[in-house]
Amino acid sequence: MAETHAAYQPLPLPAAALTVPGVLARHEPPQGLTAPLVVDSPHSGRYYPDDFGYAAPLDILRRAEDAFVDELFASAPRHGAALLVALFPRSYIDPNRHEHDLDTGLLGEPWPYPARPSERSARGLGLVRRLVRRDVPVYDRLLSAAEVAARIARCHRPYHSALAELIGRAHRHFGAVWHLNCHSMRSHARLSGGRRVPRADFVLGDLDGTSCDPAFTRFVAETLRGFGYSVAVNRPFKGAELVRRHGRPAERRHSLQIEVNRKLYMDEASFERNQNFPKLKRDLDALVAAIAGFVRERVAT
Repeated sequence: MAETHAAYQPLPLPAAALTVPGVLARHEPPQGLTAPLVVDSPHSGRYYPDDFGYAAPLDILRRAEDAFVDELFASAPRHGAALLVALFPRSYIDPNRHEHDLDTGLLGEPWPYPARPSERSARGLGLVRRLVRRDVPVYDRLLSAAEVAARIARCHRPYHSALAELIGRAHRHFGAVWHLNCHSMRSHARLSGGRRVPRADFVLGDLDGTSCDPAFTRFVAETLRGFGYSVAVNRPFKGAELVRRHGRPAERRHSLQIEVNRKLYMDEASFERNQNFPKLKRDLDALVAAIAGFVRERVAT
């Protein structure tokens, strides 16, 4: 474990963003890593590869994006944290799914690798999406095994490798690490019968208290409530593959998912930022600053 004064010995890092074109961008703190904190946005990518071959209208397909979440959390490196952003869209391949979570019914030939489709795959929301909405398929064709394997190799595995390296590096240096996994959500849940129910401003997911110290979840929730926002915990989103993979609090590896209600910063119909975007960005900057202070205290005592 790192010595208790490690928080005050920043790890020198390159200042520039490290980008894999079309795949990911790593944004390092200009002053070096001064907080055991890694922030990632796996679903805000909006660079649509030429080989996607989708049939859904692009304006509908883009609704699968966690639009602008990378911008909302872009200030994280200023507070001493590392930031990782996916550049490819989740509808192309989803880094928040296990690579075995594949709906093989999408393929026109046998899949030669392990496949363990989850209930998300059954709903068309697995590693490779079948549906963008309940009535809108992504494709009008069957995919080849080769093109899915290529997406895994080019996008999915590099994103997971980059995130694991960032989290592991912080853990080695500080003896502990906190991971904030950032997403957005529709403003309303649609229930059976077509009834729409408004969601909280934020939903925090810690896999029912198993992916991080509950004190971390409480701190983030209380900070957001102090800004005047409503916060739900594990309802309806508990966290998915990235939180599950990296959240091991017994090893001082803490992973928390945060969902931001899109009504707070964008017009969900036009897919444009709304007038509240700057305020929310300032509030999330203050949130990350507060989290950076919280985690520094934990490794300095």
